[in-house]
Amino acid sequence: MKDYKRILVTAALPYANGPIHIGHLAGCYIPSDVYVRYQRAQQRDVKFVGGSDEHGVPITIRAMKEGVSPQQIVNKYHAIIKDSMEKMGISFDIYSRTSNPVHHKTASDFFKKLYDDGLFEEKETEQYYDEKAKVFLADRYITGACPICGNPNAYGDQCEKCGSSLSPEQLINPRSTLSDAVPVKKITKHWYFPLQNYEGWLKQWVLEEHKEWKNNVYGQCKSWLDNGLQSRAMTRDSNWGIKVPLPDAEGKVLYVWFDAPIGYISATKELTEHWANYWCSEDTKLVHFIGKDNIVFHCIIFPAMLKAHGSFVLPDNVPANEFLNIEGEKVSTSRNWAVWVNEYLEDFPGCEDVLRYVLCANAPETKDNDFTWKDFQDRNNSELVAIFGNFVNRSLVLMHKLCGGKVPVFHNAVIDADDKQLMDDIGAAKEKVTQSIEEYRFREALYEVIDLSRKGNQYLQKKEPWKKAGAENGKQLIDNCIHLSLQLTANLAVLINPFLPNTAAKILYMLKVVERMLDWKNAGSLKLLSVGYTLRAPELLFRKIEDSEIAAQVEKLKANAITNAATQGTEKKTLKENGAPQQSAPQLKPEIVYDDFAKLDLRTGKVLSAEKVEKADKLLKLEIDLGFEKRTIVSGIAMHFKPEEIVGKQVVVVANLALRKMRGIESNGMILMAEDKNGKLHFVNTEEAIEPGAGVS
Repeated sequence: MKDYKRILVTAALPYANGPIHIGHLAGCYIPSDVYVRYQRAQQRDVKFVGGSDEHGVPITIRAMKEGVSPQQIVNKYHAIIKDSMEKMGISFDIYSRTSNPVHHKTASDFFKKLYDDGLFEEKETEQYYDEKAKVFLADRYITGACPICGNPNAYGDQCEKCGSSLSPEQLINPRSTLSDAVPVKKITKHWYFPLQNYEGWLKQWVLEEHKEWKNNVYGQCKSWLDNGLQSRAMTRDSNWGIKVPLPDAEGKVLYVWFDAPIGYISATKELTEHWANYWCSEDTKLVHFIGKDNIVFHCIIFPAMLKAHGSFVLPDNVPANEFLNIEGEKVSTSRNWAVWVNEYLEDFPGCEDVLRYVLCANAPETKDNDFTWKDFQDRNNSELVAIFGNFVNRSLVLMHKLCGGKVPVFHNAVIDADDKQLMDDIGAAKEKVTQSIEEYRFREALYEVIDLSRKGNQYLQKKEPWKKAGAENGKQLIDNCIHLSLQLTANLAVLINPFLPNTAAKILYMLKVVERMLDWKNAGSLKLLSVGYTLRAPELLFRKIEDSEIAAQVEKLKANAITNAATQGTEKKTLKENGAPQQSAPQLKPEIVYDDFAKLDLRTGKVLSAEKVEKADKLLKLEIDLGFEKRTIVSGIAMHFKPEEIVGKQVVVVANLALRKMRGIESNGMILMAEDKNGKLHFVNTEEAIEPGAGVS
């Protein structure tokens, strides 16, 4: 492992078009903060930079909805986001914003350097244009019906209902969100970055040199690289953003995903005059914390940009998390199905560490996870209150009751196997937590800390010092038990600090020790508290969360979503006045619960062969490779596809459907298809091709 002199940690820049929700915290902000606090405790030179992403179409759409300027929007939400981050203990060294002049200059200079080096391709292409508003339309300024799920309000880059990545050309009946007009194609000029020129280097750098990256990160990168890279436009037609620094670029700005990651560089410039040490020295370790939707940008596009520029270090790791659902449903800001951090802080004052704990203990590190208010309550009451908090409280209460409020001496003459085991457990916990954090397994590391406090409770229960007063060597046995329990309490403060900083501070206060004790080198030590030292009276670290509070939060979540749906007509009217389209929703099938959907086993497959079924005009007999086996599936798609057209195609299969005989052929599964307004069938598929047999959820 390379010996780095300094560490630069970045966390994804949130769009300043609304508050942050708990999915943001779980995705990258809590993991990055845990990592940074740990590195600081190790006395390493570490800088933690972040900021608000204040350009791009989501900003202008929000401004349109609220009837204000984009600048007013970013000013409003930057302040809300920054306040939420600070109150949740996300300890940025700087939280900047991409509207700052230093960022505009940094991003412009970066673009101009690549341009002067002749690295851009200048192309004229046809793009959607709103003749009524007289502007070119970015992807998010175009809505239409999703070709996959039929959602009538899909955007030109993504359908928020089914999650499919789209292009404006795929939308059915596209409309401009500015005027509700049908857009037309018009020639425009843009500057493209030729990613394909860096494909060989990226394959070597990612696939060969970074096999240690998380599976979700490595796999997504491999899929992109295996499918081949193409030139990507790095400019957009817009009046909001960083102007393209060229004389013939009136009305054009830098693509937000070109400008946003450069925000890490500009924020570091704001932070320190020695910024180049962190960005341009090979002995700097650069780590990007992001969500899975940003993997491609941080692992392929941005590194290619840095490589092309030639002056900057490349990321050592990009530990991306998956998504956090809420109460069994995908987070949807448009439906207001979210737990907003600023509202949580108002509803649960003093419980910042509880949310940090739950989101880390249930972190979507390897797969999408689900946040429920019941789990939030259970983890608080049964883990923080009943295990961690209980041990610390018991130790201090017993010290005051049995040892006069002072740290008792430890008597080696009466040490026993239980004492030795606890000593070993303390040392082992430090090693386990250290290794887990270094390898970005924060959920595992947190478990080890809680488990150590569990072992402390078991130790107290077994030793029963409250019963030893009259026993032989009773005073010595009591002293040893309380001494070790207090040393364990001090160790817990050190180990929990990266995760729950407020909790660690409360323990320090009760132990009457300075913050320096939280240095990582002190973890595992059995001499953190001096014999004879008087400690403060115990205070509860956590409070029990009542059923009524949880019921209120569930009701609030549902009511807000209902209210949002109920007021949708009013909002659409407002948007219509500002140019957004109105479209009717399709008739949905009867409601199901999550358990109904969970019964489906959806798998990716590959069509190996296809042939018409004799005397059946609508049926094709398909041989499908599911990775673990090959299956025969009969599908009613013969009127839409020629057999030779679909060989080699990736499909999604319902793999646990009961066998069905069709025209004498046993069909073992079903191919998922979507039907457009013209009755044409389309394969439901993943954004990028992946290996047969992959689960779909």
